Amino acid sequence: MNIKKLKKNFPNVNIKENEPLAHYTYTKTGGPADALIFPKTKEEVQKLISWLNEENWPVTILGNASNLIVKDGGIRGATIILTDMNQIVIKEDTIKVLTGAALIEVSKRAYQSNLTGLEFACGIPGSIGGAVYMNAGAYGGEVKEVIKSVTVLTREGHIIERDNNDMDFSYRHSKLQETDEIALEVVFELKKGDAEEIKDRMDELTYLRTSKQPLEYPSCGSVFKRPTGYFTGKLIQEAGLQGLKWGGAQISTKHAGFIVNIDNATATDYIELIEHIKEVILEKDGVQLETEVKIIGEDHPVAVESRDNLMKKAASTFHAQLGKILPLTEDN
Repeated sequence: MNIKKLKKNFPNVNIKENEPLAHYTYTKTGGPADALIFPKTKEEVQKLISWLNEENWPVTILGNASNLIVKDGGIRGATIILTDMNQIVIKEDTIKVLTGAALIEVSKRAYQSNLTGLEFACGIPGSIGGAVYMNAGAYGGEVKEVIKSVTVLTREGHIIERDNNDMDFSYRHSKLQETDEIALEVVFELKKGDAEEIKDRMDELTYLRTSKQPLEYPSCGSVFKRPTGYFTGKLIQEAGLQGLKWGGAQISTKHAGFIVNIDNATATDYIELIEHIKEVILEKDGVQLETEVKIIGEDHPVAVESRDNLMKKAASTFHAQLGKILPLTEDN
């Protein structure tokens, strides 16, 4: 990999070398990207992917890094972040938007145009691309309900358009998770609504979010998917884990489904705490938690060396917590 050659071939693209991803992730954690690239158009992304393929560079695509943990070793090769691709065009009852735009901003623009259907998204801190990738949703709404089509780029460099039916949307899932295609542009199909009613609903959801979620700390949002028949936060509370600190990370005292960065946490703190939670809930309740947050990148060498000690600590902490919850019997 030759970063000088990359910069020479794309002189008008903002490219940062050895850039700490902690500057961009919502957890404020993460190691460096070898090359962090900020394209502004669909065409730039297509040209970048084609060139990087020819040069055999590994490529990672990021939206705005909200529901993401980047490991402390960072990301090798090229990391393309789409936040500069944020154009929004509204025509009648449709919104065409490049996928680096913030979902919150699109929801706001819909309200300003008296369009209803995106109120549920007024507080979801992800990009449009991330929202499509995981079929983001909240308070009874999901983006699949208002997406007409998605323009994607294959990893081979071909641009194609997929309609809603071809996206295989389901709970926190889209076809992109299997194809590894890159969402470039989305067309939302909304309906005309009453501005006052739209604003009232957005105000209500904003209040619910701010009153229940720990927005005062860095976090990756909801860590786990909701298991069928359960509420993740309630499981964590009943296991006696709420408030547990692990390095600089903590299970939020405000909402047990969140892990917050309270004291210069590392990605390793987050990941080890996540694994500890999963282990506790599986043994106590028989429920296998699945992460909603995406974890990518490479481990820091120090984290690899200390993993055995960390896992021993997790096991010790778990049994101590379990002893406080379950009554002692002869079988215990």
